[in-house]
Amino acid sequence: MARILVVDDSPTQLANLVRLLEANGHATVTADNGMKGVEMAEKEQPDLILMDVVMPELNGFQATRKITKNPKTEHIPVVLVTTKDQETDKVWGERQGASGYITKPPNEQELMAKINELLAAR
Repeated sequence: MARILVVDDSPTQLANLVRLLEANGHATVTADNGMKGVEMAEKEQPDLILMDVVMPELNGFQATRKITKNPKTEHIPVVLVTTKDQETDKVWGERQGASGYITKPPNEQELMAKINELLAAR
């Protein structure tokens, strides 16, 4: 079981991801915007982060960059889970330090496979 931080400004998306993760045996912590996500990553030290991109205050690309460039959180893999489905978005996400990129709505098998792959690599 891993502790996974879910960052999404949509209460529905947040609840759906939490339900899916907990059904697969993981513990969750949540944040409803990018700035809180960065703070929670440093405070909670989760095993993995699922990050939305389109959010107020600090978008997911900016939050991912802050997390992956901070010595206290750079070891935590970040998977972007977003409606942005262009190849350029995926490339930009990877340049910010994301370890994965999954479009919404996420396919449960694809999402869990990526999470398990990243957790096994730690």
